[in-house]
Amino acid sequence: MKKAIDHILEGREKKITEEDVVIQPLPHQNFRFANPFIVLHHMRPVVIKPGQTSRIHPHPHRGFSPYTIMLQGEGYHRDNAGNDKVIKAGDVQQMFAGRGILHSEGPTEEMLKQGGTQELIQLWINAPKAHKWDEPFYQAATQDQQPQVLQSDGLNFRLLSGEYEDKTGPIKNFTPVISIVCEISAGKAAHFTATPGYWTLLYIIHGDVVVNDTVVSAHNLIVFSKENEDISVTAATDAQILYLSAEPIEELVAAKDNFVMNTPEENEQAIADYKNGLFGSLSF
Repeated sequence: MKKAIDHILEGREKKITEEDVVIQPLPHQNFRFANPFIVLHHMRPVVIKPGQTSRIHPHPHRGFSPYTIMLQGEGYHRDNAGNDKVIKAGDVQQMFAGRGILHSEGPTEEMLKQGGTQELIQLWINAPKAHKWDEPFYQAATQDQQPQVLQSDGLNFRLLSGEYEDKTGPIKNFTPVISIVCEISAGKAAHFTATPGYWTLLYIIHGDVVVNDTVVSAHNLIVFSKENEDISVTAATDAQILYLSAEPIEELVAAKDNFVMNTPEENEQAIADYKNGLFGSLSF
């Protein structure tokens, strides 16, 4: 049976640095979290001029995983656990912050030198309470390492994490998290089968689509009812979407600044730990 649409959340502009503005449909004033999905930020296509300077300076995280999907351009990641990586268009990366980490990110030096277009999505994927104090780690996967699913004419779907159609995405999580980047040509249709009881979301990156008979435009996030399993998507124009589905984490969520813990007191402790230098240091 078709899944009902519970919410359509319009993405709104949010300033995350003095220079950087993203579209944020989650969290939303009408809907807080779909735990483990805490935040969805879409950095729309930004033209970088040759010689421009741009980066997000070192900042702390604890208790969750920032998960970056590079749509255009290329970006670097550096953290004080020793990871120093580059991901390019189509690639993904996930850094588990665990007990605490500092990292910096932004366009690569090569891209800043030559110029180009940068676009990405970043999700915050929560970790269960039992793992929030684990050691941080980093993982990444190129586009070629992502299995194709729901293959058909006019469809290009890449499985980034989780299991779908007996295939497994390269990015691992503590709990089941399915993420698929989907490109659908105008007039073509796709049919998803979600696991009943899971949170299931659909973000429209570009284009206009009809989802279970409802017209939805770009920069809107659909939150489905947990009941039933069928989702149909027909592209009115060439479209790109992000399909997300995950087993709920039935625990308290407290999110503040760059931290996602279970209680406000734990967040205040994280803020104090950062101010007191317990997160260590990172040169840039």
